Parts: sequence; C-alpha cells; structure tokens
Amino acid sequence: KLMDYKLVPTTVFTPLEYGSVGYGEEEAFTKFGKENIIVYQSPIKPLHWATNPSRGDDCYVKLICNKTEKEKVVGVHLLCPDAGEIIQGVAIAVRVGATKADFDDTIGIHPTVAEMITTV
Repeated sequence: KLMDYKLVPTTVFTPLEYGSVGYGEEEAFTKFGKENIIVYQSPIKPLHWATNPSRGDDCYVKLICNKTEKEKVVGVHLLCPDAGEIIQGVAIAVRVGATKADFDDTIGIHPTVAEMITTV
C-alpha cells in the first residue's frame, strides 16, 4: 500500500502549537478548483483562558472542504494549545473521508479546545 503523505498529521511544537492534516487552502484551490472549495474558519479562545483578560482570541481553527464531495473535509489547520494531540485524532476523520456535516454532528467534549472543531 502506498503512503499518502498528504494525510500525515504535522505539528509544530511551539508555545502555541500549530497542527495540520491534509491540504492547505492554496493547495486545495489548485487540486480541486477554487470554485469547489469552501473554507470554514474561526478565531477561538480556549475556555481555560477565559479567566485571563490578557488572553485574546489568539487561537484559530480552519476546515477546508470540497463542495463537490458533500463538503468532504480535505484539510484541517489548528493554532491552539495541544494542537498536536488534537490533530492526530482529526487525521483519522480526514483519512476516512469525513464531511463537514460529520464534524457538525459530532458532540464535542466540553470544556476542551478540541470541541471547537465541531462548532466551526
């Protein structure tokens, strides 16, 4: 079986972690056509930061979906605490062809940063 390196999750372990799996926005435009891609994105604030007024919406989540395949998620990007822990689980969903509706229908565990993926 050939390895699909596009579906290997990646994380940069900086003080605010970055994690991704699948296509970036520009790559998805090139691969599937800009008119076929819809991007869901949102700044997020982890709940455990809510009591610290100096913390803003420094975190971010983005889902890149292919409209021609029932909004199949083809890329996920996270900038948040524990992005590495979160993205490896999300990679399974992307690998098996989860759609935006699948993410929406999933009840996130509250209070966690990961629940933001189900509400973007």
